[in-house]
Amino acid sequence: MQRIQHSALVGLVMALLTGGAQATDGLTATEVKIGMVNVQTGPASGLGKGMRYGAEAVFKAVNGKGGVHGRRINLVVGDDGYEPDKAIDETLKMIEQQKVFSLFGYVGTPTANAVLPIVKEMDVPLVGAFTGAMSLRQPVTQQVFNVRASYDDEAETLVAHFLAKGAKSVAVFYQDDGFGTAVLSGTEKALKKRNMAIAAKGTFARNTLAIKTGLAAMLDAKPDAVVMVGTYAPLAAFIKEARTAGLKAQLATVSFVGTDNLVTEVGKDGDGVVISQVVPFPEDNDLPIQRECREALQAHGSERLGFVNFEGCITAKVMVAALERAGKEPGRGELVAALNGMQGYDLGGLKLAFAVGNHQALSDVFLTQIQNGKIAKIR
Repeated sequence: MQRIQHSALVGLVMALLTGGAQATDGLTATEVKIGMVNVQTGPASGLGKGMRYGAEAVFKAVNGKGGVHGRRINLVVGDDGYEPDKAIDETLKMIEQQKVFSLFGYVGTPTANAVLPIVKEMDVPLVGAFTGAMSLRQPVTQQVFNVRASYDDEAETLVAHFLAKGAKSVAVFYQDDGFGTAVLSGTEKALKKRNMAIAAKGTFARNTLAIKTGLAAMLDAKPDAVVMVGTYAPLAAFIKEARTAGLKAQLATVSFVGTDNLVTEVGKDGDGVVISQVVPFPEDNDLPIQRECREALQAHGSERLGFVNFEGCITAKVMVAALERAGKEPGRGELVAALNGMQGYDLGGLKLAFAVGNHQALSDVFLTQIQNGKIAKIR
């Protein structure tokens, strides 16, 4: 009994001395540590690097002004190569070794889905994943906060656009994993609303350029339109080979493709390809958020504002606002509560919709198209 009382006393003293390590992981008097795990190498690395660059520009600007409540934001980055198993390993390192306060800016549906059980079990917030998967949205996960519109939102917009342009049949060429099936599902829902079904399906493996079998399925079906689902490298290969093979369909893809990288790789071969976006057009100056992110990037280096680093900037600004609202001595619970309380929060012209029952901040979708080897607005 005496030994038990002694152990309890030692535990209490240690908790008082450390301030409760579990509640303050990643938080000191001068720093808040945020963990980003995403693709920094490989054929989809432009996505992870773009998110990182946009976020770093914001955090650098905040740190230059004294940080958040006197704490500098330390963004720690791990590379998952866009592979789920690596995402799990790197996430565990972030939580168990780096002791990060929150996770942030993951890239990809298969990788985000893979770490979801860890996020739930270890009760660590994950803010602003670069994916529109409904698996991260419904049912609402207490720890997961999405900034961007969903793939269902994007697919609905693309299907409506195709049909307005006279398409009678829509096929889907997709990456054969959680990302591809998420957009496939969104497209099926959009077509079902209109008493239609997907005309044909073709697939390819993640992190490869093995698009020939999927292309053959499209050529056989001869659809009026094709929703392409993948990252920039395989879709650039698909677009070029489809043009050579004589595929006449209207082509479109969702924002995750990495628009700037796709345009660079496909050039004028991509003319006419429609891309749905979840951020306003980067070259416009209509909103304060566009100007603020452009200025942050210019101060951080020479990289121009594009679609992916713009999303990184927007997501980082949401993170900063939540940290500010969480108070001077926040725990992870306070961060979650702060995010839940940001319904109607104005982020430089973008109104957030976070609430306890809605962990998706934005739902707007914008259409763009490759024209003369450059990206342009449709509406």
